[in-house]
Amino acid sequence: QVQLVESGGGLVQPGGSLRLSCAASGFTFSNYAMNWYRQVPGKGREWVATISSSGDSTNYADSVKGRFTISRDNAQNRLYLQMTTVKPEDTAVYLCTKGVGRWSSFGAYDYWGQGTQVTVSS
Repeated sequence: QVQLVESGGGLVQPGGSLRLSCAASGFTFSNYAMNWYRQVPGKGREWVATISSSGDSTNYADSVKGRFTISRDNAQNRLYLQMTTVKPEDTAVYLCTKGVGRWSSFGAYDYWGQGTQVTVSS
């Protein structure tokens, strides 16, 4: 079965950096786009970034463009999110999600992980 396990979250100061990781299993990782989403209690799930199955194409929400970088390692079945210049409003649970095809501009997905908490605070 599909499994997505996120790691790397924690407490970081405003302006700092953090790298999230997602270990994927149960499907052919290199055949699917992957996404990062985030969720704040009481709010809906917000799309953050998408990467194509090959890793050649990426897309970002305006709120993180220029600060976050999505990447993947198809040999290791891993997805990453490099977060830089973080802000308090980036505080959320970050979820790795499996895309439904090789590419989706705005992050269509069918499976998701449990998430990892990121807290930006001084």
